[in-house]
This record gives sequence, structure tokens and C-alpha cells, in this order.
Amino acid sequence: MRNKLIASASLVLATLSVAAAPLSASAQPHRHRVQVCGASQHAKNTGTVVGAVTGGLLGNAVSHGGGKTGGTLIGAGVGAVAGHQIARSNGSTHCHYEWRRD
Repeated sequence: MRNKLIASASLVLATLSVAAAPLSASAQPHRHRVQVCGASQHAKNTGTVVGAVTGGLLGNAVSHGGGKTGGTLIGAGVGAVAGHQIARSNGSTHCHYEWRRD
């Protein structure tokens, strides 16, 4: 009788430990991989300013006569747009992956 009682208790404890194993595994936080990109807004602003200054200088150098102001303004506008687009396309390559928990 005593051996039967010990065997039954062992069986119950083994069943409880097997049933509790999935519960403890699901309690752990889930890890997932995310893509993190650096702050590219600074790069876009720098590209816009450098493009505007360079375009303004080139526009002034290319324009003739009394239209130097117009050439400078048009060159600065075109240069700003070009610099912004170039910096935006280059800024997306500075991304990396990190592991994060829920």
C-alpha cells in the first residue's frame, strides 16, 4: 500500500511538472529583430544647405549681365532640391538590425 501511494504521488508530481513547463516558457518575453535607421533628417538638412550654396554659386557664375540675381536664385533652388534628394537616397543605407524584447 505504501509503495502504491508513493508511486501515485510521483506520477501526480511528474504530470504537474510536465504541464507547468509550457506555462513558464510562454512567460518569457518574445524577442524579435527590427530594423533601426539612424537619424537621417540631419543629413537631409545638410544636403539641402550644401546643394543650395553650391547651386547658387554655379548659377551666379553661369548667368550673364543683369540677370545674376535670377541665376543665383534659380541655381540655389535647383541645388537645394538636388542636394536634398542625394542626401535622402544616401541616408537610407545607414540602417542596422537589433534584437528587441516585447
